[in-house]
Amino acid sequence: MAGDGEGLPTLGVEEEYFLVDPVTQRVRPAGDEVVAAAAAAGHGSTVTGEFTLYQVEGRTRPCTGLAELRADLAAVRRAAAEAARAAGVRLCASGTPVLGRAAPDAVGDHPRYRAGQAQYRGMIEDFGICAQHVHVHCSDREQAVLVGNHLRPWLPTLVALSANSPYHQGRSTGYASWRSVMRLRFPCLGPPPYAASLAEWERTARVIAAAEAMLDPAMPFWDVRPNPKLPTVEIRCMDVVAELDDAVALAALVRALVRVSVQAVRGGDPGPPVAAEEVRAAYWKAARDGVAGTGVDLRDGRVRTAGELAFQLLEHAREPLEEAGELGFVRARIAGIVGAAGAPAAGIPGRGGAEAQRLAAAGPDGLKGAVRWLVETTRRPGGEEAGEAGASPVTERLTDRRR
Repeated sequence: MAGDGEGLPTLGVEEEYFLVDPVTQRVRPAGDEVVAAAAAAGHGSTVTGEFTLYQVEGRTRPCTGLAELRADLAAVRRAAAEAARAAGVRLCASGTPVLGRAAPDAVGDHPRYRAGQAQYRGMIEDFGICAQHVHVHCSDREQAVLVGNHLRPWLPTLVALSANSPYHQGRSTGYASWRSVMRLRFPCLGPPPYAASLAEWERTARVIAAAEAMLDPAMPFWDVRPNPKLPTVEIRCMDVVAELDDAVALAALVRALVRVSVQAVRGGDPGPPVAAEEVRAAYWKAARDGVAGTGVDLRDGRVRTAGELAFQLLEHAREPLEEAGELGFVRARIAGIVGAAGAPAAGIPGRGGAEAQRLAAAGPDGLKGAVRWLVETTRRPGGEEAGEAGASPVTERLTDRRR
């Protein structure tokens, strides 16, 4: 897969998962029970609660090499899946609930969650979503803000590559990442503002908080931020993905992008001042079409295929990926997601999470089939474990498509 990561900045991954009933395939508010089961099994620091009781979060340790990250993330998923099973539910890596309503009528017992519910009111009625967050070591907060400037033009492509939420509460949305659309309605979520300094970034957060559109200016939820508690820059724009190796490849790609950006910042480049309206529009386009359509290249304003944008992103991050011995693995996974077999303009429809869910839902079981595929794939990372009765025909078809 890659080298051992020696000399590279550490990275870690947080994944959020839905909890679903094994019979109805609908989300079920069993978060407290799953967290308790995980703690009883010795995984209390690995599996924690989330915004709604329909969810839990899994966290890796800081890792250097991709083999280490993959093993750790597989262990996290396994621990969370076993705790879910002990609580009578199943683990599901999807950006939005496919069936059932993950609503804040069952909000986790945390002061911040309760404050958000009171502050945003009707906006938050159906706000149960799951993401993949990637942390890359960066102890300099000023540098982390400027890194965010460099990442802003590439964030829509990460949205498209990770898109894994075409269904929401029993209906097709027509979008590849409905989670991203749900987030864009909040003034405190989505792409970070362009800021020439940490002081400017903090001032923007204070103004938004003064308008009561952000809970805490010290803890903004923008898609790139210096983490308020850890010495990391945190990237938060991606849906949680079902395929373990896709999650690992996306994390490696993010780390490479951060390394390229750090080098540019050290050279005196504060990043391209792309207008916020342009970034949000590109987000929306990526969320609607995912890897099966086109997107906007924010460097020149041109429309390109999702495959072209993905491979341009890979080219931008090539040097650190090659240095780490990760380019071949990441390129193969990205090619599988965009369905281009390595050719950025092949015109083959995408095969990412959204397309996989749609293929599964086209079977005789409809949306229940999509949930079963998600549960099977989340439970069986990289084919390491068999499901309750082996892989379903849907899973086998999807696996064949990704080869």
